[in-house]
Amino acid sequence: MSLNDPIVPVVTEQVPGAEAVLVAEPQPSLAAEGLPFRFCCFVTGTDTEIGKTLVSAAILHMLVAGGVRACGMKPVAAGATERHGELHNDDADMLVAESSVHLPVNITTPYMLRAACAPHIAAKLDGVTIEPVPIIAAYAEIAAASDAVVVEGVGGFRVPFSDLFDSAQLAEQLNLPVILVVGLRLGCISHALLTVEAIIARGLVLAGWVVNEIDPDMQFADENVEALAERIPARLLGRIPYLEQPTAARAAKFIDLAGLPGWPSARD
Repeated sequence: MSLNDPIVPVVTEQVPGAEAVLVAEPQPSLAAEGLPFRFCCFVTGTDTEIGKTLVSAAILHMLVAGGVRACGMKPVAAGATERHGELHNDDADMLVAESSVHLPVNITTPYMLRAACAPHIAAKLDGVTIEPVPIIAAYAEIAAASDAVVVEGVGGFRVPFSDLFDSAQLAEQLNLPVILVVGLRLGCISHALLTVEAIIARGLVLAGWVVNEIDPDMQFADENVEALAERIPARLLGRIPYLEQPTAARAAKFIDLAGLPGWPSARD
């Protein structure tokens, strides 16, 4: 089964004298029917404030520039302010700005939280509980309306949403190929490798990783990237230099997703 095969429910087979066994129903690849692939990914990071939104927006920018109907999703956004009677979050707004498919904000960001802190704390302050069902339902609606979906996670890979739910479990529920953003700074090697282990341990596909240079004064940057390349079992998809004024368009110049399943072919 390829990364682009549709997610389908499992069926239960009852074995006499044993507990029910869950068996996935195999589905034919859309490519075999001559239909185009769809590109979907889950963007996570080694920490907060390391460029997940920039990379997610850059991916959307490339998709839209290629004529793809693409939509960004930020399922949980903490740190929202009210403008014109509606809550806005800078990260979520950046994804909206780079999308070509526009849906209501309660679909692209089901949980818009006011406080700029850990999501489980922000949710408690707002009197809400972050649950998987509304997010999965919103994702299904976005996927139905788009040809490509870029889902941006929150903070690092394992950020609590509630006592029973976190961002790693959300990634499992969505079951999308994961793109890891590594903020290039002191300590990033351990952060990146631990995150890679956590992604793989959950049976998720690590589609690749992107380096984002967030510390212009970092020493031995090349050596750090080389150490990561030797240890991460996935392709380096790009290295974004330190940008004084980062934009999706500028960052997109340093990312190459060609060859990833579902990524549109280059046009003449």
